[in-house]
Amino acid sequence: MGRAFEYRRAAKEKRWDKMSKVFPKLARSITLAVREGGPDPDSNAKLRTAILNAKAQNMPKDNIETAIKRASGKDTAEIQEVNYEAKGPHGVMFFIETATDNTNRTISNIRAIINKAGGQMLPTGSLEFLFDRKAVIQFEKPEGMDLEEAELELIDHGLEELEENEGTVYVYGDYTNFGALSHGCEQLGIEIGKAGLQRVANTPQELPEDQLEEIEGIIDKLEDDEDVQAVFTNVA
Repeated sequence: MGRAFEYRRAAKEKRWDKMSKVFPKLARSITLAVREGGPDPDSNAKLRTAILNAKAQNMPKDNIETAIKRASGKDTAEIQEVNYEAKGPHGVMFFIETATDNTNRTISNIRAIINKAGGQMLPTGSLEFLFDRKAVIQFEKPEGMDLEEAELELIDHGLEELEENEGTVYVYGDYTNFGALSHGCEQLGIEIGKAGLQRVANTPQELPEDQLEEIEGIIDKLEDDEDVQAVFTNVA
């Protein structure tokens, strides 16, 4: 299980390094956040987090400001958030979040990847019961921080679970408490590294490494698509 965890982490870090594709996705995330809650990050938790995520990926300040300005432009009027669900090999389920201005293009691309892998698209809503929506905040543990004390403080902001792995701390809560948790971390002086809403499998399944590698390959292909914002599976 340890080797599988290390493989997944390495694979995810490799995907995060694909800056040429990450920046456009981050820009869309910022633009959609502005359209939803306004251009002021102080009053828009979703935008504040999108900007933090962009900075964590070394996205230039000019790109961030351009994405915010673009939110009021006509070219974003057609962009919408659409979710797709699919069944892949080895009983793995895929929940795919997209931001697209052309749903025909997006579904065609996703279907081609899933079909080639021997899977099939599923009706919308088929997999909702397999995932819990969670707010997830990640940061590097500051020197001298008492995690037990921080945990007690964050419980008042909706914390459900806090865990540490090799100096990186992960904070989990219900998705409805995302803004409160973010604010709670900021009050504690925590410099957030990454944050967002994730879908966590409530009954995750273990896979042997060869099958895990195959699934990671499918995730890579999906995430390479410019419209795909995030891919979640029921793999442990």
